Amino acid sequence: MTDADGTPETRSRPLTPRQRARTQTVADIVRLGRQHLAVHGAAALSLRAVARDLGVVSSAVYRYVASRDELLTLLLIDAFGELGDEVDAAVGRVPEDDHPGRFLALARAVRAWAIREPASYTLLFGSPVPGYNAPAERTTGPGTRVIVSLIGILQAASQAGALAVPAGAPKLPATLAADLDAIRREYGLSMPEELVARGVLVWSSLFGAVSFEVFNQYGPDTFTAPTELFEHHMTVLAEVAGLPAQGR
Repeated sequence: MTDADGTPETRSRPLTPRQRARTQTVADIVRLGRQHLAVHGAAALSLRAVARDLGVVSSAVYRYVASRDELLTLLLIDAFGELGDEVDAAVGRVPEDDHPGRFLALARAVRAWAIREPASYTLLFGSPVPGYNAPAERTTGPGTRVIVSLIGILQAASQAGALAVPAGAPKLPATLAADLDAIRREYGLSMPEELVARGVLVWSSLFGAVSFEVFNQYGPDTFTAPTELFEHHMTVLAEVAGLPAQGR
């Protein structure tokens, strides 16, 4: 088939004015939703309130976003996407063979975004919103971008011979083998199970460190230099993952 100008129909057709208007309205709803999220929290999110700030009657906004749950889903996708974009950009600025540097860039990007967008971080990684279940078919892909990036860094280091299980490391419990093997198969990993397990620990520890800071779990006066604390933790985590010391 061909387009009206006779060229092969291989590119996306431009949006119609109505489609552009709809896309812009949904973007405005998401923008206002993020503002309300920051002020009122996810549990108190209201489409009626968003419609009021948008300057339309509540019945009109439901033509674009069907429910509060749909708005929460859009906010999740938007936040996961923004976090993933910032992580990818940060990692991409570091040479591909500097595996520890790429890991630290990823970690710093997660922390920087979380501190700048605490409400969105809370929506993604805080307590579940009562009565809301995120649709996996729409949120799993965006929600796994950071872990996929982390896995990519560790896999590349392993393939380059730059990732190793530290000497004297404890052996894995046999009961973990099936779960770790499933992860290896899902992501097409060649690194041994011991390193996959360490990658899982690094993943959970990274977000644990960020969450402790965002949610002020250390207490207000415990650490006067939170950036230095985070950097130290990430240096230790790089060692836990098996990454070499050089390049940091």
